[in-house]
Amino acid sequence: MFHDDQHGTAIVVLAGLLNGARVLGRALPDLKVVVSGAGAAGVAVTRLLQRAGVRDIVVCDSRGIISPDRRDLTGHKARLAASTNPRAVHGRLGAALEGADVFVGVSGGQVPEEEVASMAPGAMVFALANPTPEVHPDVARRHAAIVATGRSDFPNQINNVLAFPGIFRGALDAGATRITEAMKLAAAHAIADLVPEPTADRIVPSVFQEGVAEAVAAAVRDLASDAGSRHRSAPA
Repeated sequence: MFHDDQHGTAIVVLAGLLNGARVLGRALPDLKVVVSGAGAAGVAVTRLLQRAGVRDIVVCDSRGIISPDRRDLTGHKARLAASTNPRAVHGRLGAALEGADVFVGVSGGQVPEEEVASMAPGAMVFALANPTPEVHPDVARRHAAIVATGRSDFPNQINNVLAFPGIFRGALDAGATRITEAMKLAAAHAIADLVPEPTADRIVPSVFQEGVAEAVAAAVRDLASDAGSRHRSAPA
């Protein structure tokens, strides 16, 4: 399954987080991540980060933190409650942000500066609502070490175009019949690797960087072809 606004966003977020963690000398499993938005993009980001090894993710919707003590959760939000928030945090978004290492905004709305200031030292803010980020980059930089947005006029643009052309090209070249989670992980790592020496202001490639689609396609094609070969060689 693949939808650009959902899984394309998740792939580029993961690529940025991989390089952001490198810049800060952090490991993904040690990060406390807050995802603001429990819609399609928020769910996709959460699931892909979990598959990449992030263990502590708190997801928030318009009513606050998604947790098992909420009685208004059904469907995908109930499933999120069962697989996230390992520290059983409860309350509004501000409670989730206290001591958090990463904020990923895919919901719109505005986050007060004092809540951003409550995050852990050396935090990362991915405020992706466009054209008005959940936290303005100038505000986020007062409190975070790395800031990314969905906008082209600030550093670290998290743009789906870094992901989907190469993913589809690689899947077509391999004759794949579906886009797997492993392909999405491979695409994220390929995008991250295109910035061999990341900095706080360059954790993902520019959308104009040559060779992005080709590198992503190669990673997806190699993985899909290898998986197909193993499947064909497996005993009946």
